[in-house]
Amino acid sequence: MCAERIRESVIAGSWYPDNPGALRNEIAGYLKRARPHPGRENLIGLVAPHAGYMYSGEVAAHAYRQLEGSRFERVLIVAPSHRTRFPSSTIYHLGGFRTPLGVVPLDVDLVQAFLEHPQLRGYYPQAEDQEHSLEIQLPFLQVVLGEFKLVPIIMGNQTYEHCTELAELIEKLCRNKNVLLIASSDLSHYHSYREAKQLDGIVTARVAAFDCQGLFRDLNDGACEACGAGPMVAVMLAAGKLGANVSRVLHYANSGDVTGERSGVVGYMAAAFYRE
Repeated sequence: MCAERIRESVIAGSWYPDNPGALRNEIAGYLKRARPHPGRENLIGLVAPHAGYMYSGEVAAHAYRQLEGSRFERVLIVAPSHRTRFPSSTIYHLGGFRTPLGVVPLDVDLVQAFLEHPQLRGYYPQAEDQEHSLEIQLPFLQVVLGEFKLVPIIMGNQTYEHCTELAELIEKLCRNKNVLLIASSDLSHYHSYREAKQLDGIVTARVAAFDCQGLFRDLNDGACEACGAGPMVAVMLAAGKLGANVSRVLHYANSGDVTGERSGVVGYMAAAFYRE
């Protein structure tokens, strides 16, 4: 892997600290305040938010605390594209991802296997330009897991049809490979605190019920919001195909709980999918 092919951080020093010690200490503090839940030994997938750590780090920690003591060698992250649209999903295949905690290497074999399927119709380099939703998950994983290999997928098409296609491909390529699935998603944006809790309550209820179709229908109809709707639905579907039959919402909060500003907030959820 050539150094010039490493994907450099675009948010270190703004969305999270660029000093390794400060970053590790901040994440450790979040994790210490989160609590583990039963069933961690049968974990298949997670949902974690992708805002700056100041706003969503406490919520994200509830997802990543479930990984303590786990032995995942591979992590597949499905994240949304915020700045560009393309007809399917794209997978970065040129090299690892650098954070202040080091370089996360790609799972070259699994990445290549995904590239050979038409559900990922080519590589869209513009999807990586300034995109934060996938990178923001990596320092938490580096602290909790230590060494692991990454499969980084960004969705440009968030239709239910493509969610289903991607979920089927994940199942096909990841079965029996000890791969952790992660959906990167925030919830509602810039509503009042009260409105946000009502909108986000619809999402959390559907996730808790493991109701993928109902969740997508509500999102599609505008009954609720999530900027990672496609990744969340795709990972829920894939987790179910890989044996998960229990869904648990681990924590919910919004930016108003952190800043005290409640006129326009962003919602965050941590969730996990287990095999029971």
